[in-house]
Amino acid sequence: MSLITVFGSINVDLVARVDTIPRPGETVLASGYATLCGGKGANQAVAAARVSSAGRVVMVGRIGEDAFGGLCMDNLAANGVMVDRVRVGAEPTGCAFITVSAAGENAITVASGANASLSVDAIPKAEFSAATTLVLQMEVPFAASLTVAQRVRAKGGRVIWNLAPVPDRLGAAELRALLDATSVLVVNEHEACAAAARLGWVGDSFEEATAFLASTGGVTCIVTAGARGACAFHPDGARQAVAADRIRPVDTTGAGDTFVGILAAGLDEGRDWSEVLARACRGASLACLEHGAQKGMPTAEALS
Repeated sequence: MSLITVFGSINVDLVARVDTIPRPGETVLASGYATLCGGKGANQAVAAARVSSAGRVVMVGRIGEDAFGGLCMDNLAANGVMVDRVRVGAEPTGCAFITVSAAGENAITVASGANASLSVDAIPKAEFSAATTLVLQMEVPFAASLTVAQRVRAKGGRVIWNLAPVPDRLGAAELRALLDATSVLVVNEHEACAAAARLGWVGDSFEEATAFLASTGGVTCIVTAGARGACAFHPDGARQAVAADRIRPVDTTGAGDTFVGILAAGLDEGRDWSEVLARACRGASLACLEHGAQKGMPTAEALS
């Protein structure tokens, strides 16, 4: 049986809702805050599990021996994610501080905590096969993520890497190694331009930057563009574009993670690219209709 393995971050999100997101040096008041489960890795695992059959998504991550860690573990399990590979360490569970404006936009600060100690020994090599779909992000140590990706590719498996966020210290050599170990790269508009610039591209079009990454890296590169939908650029020059649903967003937190999780599930199920992109875009749109990163993530039935 195929298996979706998410190697990544697990956080608790502390979410405050305000009229406008504060500018540097500005203080704004919120009437309260919510404590929610998040982290890009955990979000993507939940999104994939909600549209997949039971027992097909496993989370590989690290939490602290604290109340936040227990909350995260219980939440993953309740959403059908297998948690046998989540380890508990002495560091505190990762935490994200999220401010959401009345318009649904957000600003996020992440304290890595236990995520910074996730290592390659969290999952044995023997668990990888040609049927593995590995999902990665950039909120855990890059060296560990790269090694795991290389092991999956060596077995003939699929590697989906969400290049988010793009670290300031990610150099051209590291980025090329990442692309060599990747089957599908997912970026947003800003990440596409930032990554392409590290490899010598000059320009201001995020679509041209995405096409450059696809051809230079020999990968399928998908750029998500919010209300404008998403577009996949393949190494041979082919492309597919899909529009997003027209919605009035309540909270865009987690929309990108929803897209990645549903994308991974669709590719793992063998769906064609047009269908995979359409389902991922629809799921990301639906996720924006609820507060928090995970609450609005749809089930398979909601996507049909």
